[in-house]
Amino acid sequence: MTGSNLGLRLLVAGVGIPFGFAVVWAGGWIMTAVVLLLGLLACHEVLGFARAGGWRPFTGVALPVTALLILGAGWFGAYAPWGGMALGLLLAATIGSLILAIFLRGAQGGPMPSVGFTLLATVYVAVPMALMIFLRQHPASSWSSASWDGTFLLVFPLLVTWVADSSAYFGGRRFGNRKLIPAVSPSKTVEGAVSGVIGAMASAAAFTAVLLPTMGGGLQLSVSAAALLGLLVGTVAQLGDLAESLLKREAGVKDSGSLLPGHGGVMDRFDAVLFTVPVTYLMIPFFIGWGI
Repeated sequence: MTGSNLGLRLLVAGVGIPFGFAVVWAGGWIMTAVVLLLGLLACHEVLGFARAGGWRPFTGVALPVTALLILGAGWFGAYAPWGGMALGLLLAATIGSLILAIFLRGAQGGPMPSVGFTLLATVYVAVPMALMIFLRQHPASSWSSASWDGTFLLVFPLLVTWVADSSAYFGGRRFGNRKLIPAVSPSKTVEGAVSGVIGAMASAAAFTAVLLPTMGGGLQLSVSAAALLGLLVGTVAQLGDLAESLLKREAGVKDSGSLLPGHGGVMDRFDAVLFTVPVTYLMIPFFIGWGI
């Protein structure tokens, strides 16, 4: 990465991080609207991978279903009532894509890649984006108003993920020697991956130690438990990064887009988050209240 690209990355981050924090703190339909926009852009970019690879997904299915899944999350505000609707929408997307493949693709028109990429783009993006909204709605807070508990729970994986990404980048540049998985991402190294995990654990512990006591909420998350959760988040974050690298490598593209100067597209910035937010949502109940 050149110095100018690093400068652009820092500039975009300097604007995006405070804006993102304000959106998460506000919650409600403000956050839902921003998540919806990001989700549609990310889904469009994943569909672009397919088109770059010569496949023809059904954009008219993937984008509307993605929008409905995210809007449904904002409407219901919790996973339990949203789950039935989500299952119905995904089933409809599957059947609808198969019907479209019958009439628009035929046996020789790549029906399986068309249907497969349509569903991949939808689930890959929309479900984690919906879980962002659910993670923001902590039982101790109102999802439709400002809340420090809900803000902490969502900012935690976002911050730890991005620190892990930066730590992996700089650690790889400084110490990198052994390639991690060159067939997927030639530039990533074992040393960079270890640096990313260490950075994730350290930032998770520091974030919890410094900010959680000042927020005045009801969350009980010890520093040691936060560090263990950071270990998990930091590991999964790199898998999320590698997953997008795999798709881009097969499609023959360098970046998912050019919307964010110095970063690429939305997927280039949120690829790891699409893995770490679901993991945090699933695992946080096991870490809250631990006395370790």
